[in-house]
Amino acid sequence: MKTTLLGALAATVLLAGCQQVPPPASTTDAAGNTVTEWPLPAAAGAAQPDLVLAPDGRLLLSWIKPFDRTRHALQFTTYDRKGQWQWAPKTIAVGASMVVNWADTPHIAATADGTLWAHWLQKTRGEGESQDIIVSHSEDDGMNWSDPVRAHDDGKAVEHGFVSFWPAARDRLGMAWLDGRNTGGGSHEDHAAGDMGMMSLRSATMDRASRLADAVEIDAGVCDCCQTDVAMTTRGPLLVYRDRTPEEIRDIHATRLDNGAWRASQAVHDDHWTMPACPVNGPAVAAVGDSAVVAWYTAANNQPMLQLARSSDAGDSFAAPVVVDKGDAVQGHVDVAMDAQQAWVAWLREDAKGQSLWLARYAPDLSRQLARLEIAKMQGRGRGTGFPKLVARDGEAYLVWTDIVGGVPQLHGARVKSR
Repeated sequence: MKTTLLGALAATVLLAGCQQVPPPASTTDAAGNTVTEWPLPAAAGAAQPDLVLAPDGRLLLSWIKPFDRTRHALQFTTYDRKGQWQWAPKTIAVGASMVVNWADTPHIAATADGTLWAHWLQKTRGEGESQDIIVSHSEDDGMNWSDPVRAHDDGKAVEHGFVSFWPAARDRLGMAWLDGRNTGGGSHEDHAAGDMGMMSLRSATMDRASRLADAVEIDAGVCDCCQTDVAMTTRGPLLVYRDRTPEEIRDIHATRLDNGAWRASQAVHDDHWTMPACPVNGPAVAAVGDSAVVAWYTAANNQPMLQLARSSDAGDSFAAPVVVDKGDAVQGHVDVAMDAQQAWVAWLREDAKGQSLWLARYAPDLSRQLARLEIAKMQGRGRGTGFPKLVARDGEAYLVWTDIVGGVPQLHGARVKSR
């Protein structure tokens, strides 16, 4: 079933004072899929969004925007259970050395004790593309933030990035990231050509005193610049990433933290994609209980494809994947969400007519595609639009994405509900 809804969601500016805000645009198709414009309190220039569900049911939205001529700001706000933005955007950090990257974006999270956590990347003095992962936290709903600290202690001016967060405990944050301490520096091109050592995948935890613990190398050889992602199962955090072998096979792998140790990773599916460079197109994962779904892009055998696979045992094994979309127009840049009723997957396409954002809904076991919707036709093209973000709450999907209008990025949002 294919339906086109709200082909281009118009940006809505939140009006202040006593001015009346017009109701958001909403469209329902014959199958009962309703797409509603979701106005976001982020000004023009905002990009690199993150959208997550907090333990108390709020949605946390963060982004980067220009602060002045030389600096950028990482900002955030929250959307409560009543369907309201709780406050005007708050600033987490401002810096001239803050890295602004369409693919390697900041993240925000909350632990069960109410602590908010955020990370961003900071340029370091060194050759190539060296950058550090900087973490800060707030214990008062974002009014004040702790002194920023590095998430890693190697002290090397090399690449670190592509972070994933999870709650390691009620008051402790878990982090995984790509780490260049074994590469000797250099650029992505150097790594891809085999002129340097390989990027590794590492993890650690941090407490509210900003102390690092549990630092470990998970995988000594991974793809250089593909996003990682993590979802909480009843058996622990399930981490997905793009692996890299000496033969340049770059398939998606999964591992789970089990009793304090990461299990040996396994391929979600044996695509056998041989690729001599990083595609900058990582996987996404979502979970409910022991059920998990992973979505990813591959171009094995020169066939661009978006796939979705399910695990019923918290990532111990995966069923054969479902093909969500295929063909040269498929860009990937995927995100997934899941609840007890369905699994959602969002992705980008680009053809001669332009770029578009799509959303599909599946039965929880992926046996049936329940809906396929074109959410927006976008003005921007290429990589600048980045990666859409997708969250499921109360049977509804929430989407945030970046479009480029007149050379200026702008965040857009939509809510999707099915009958």
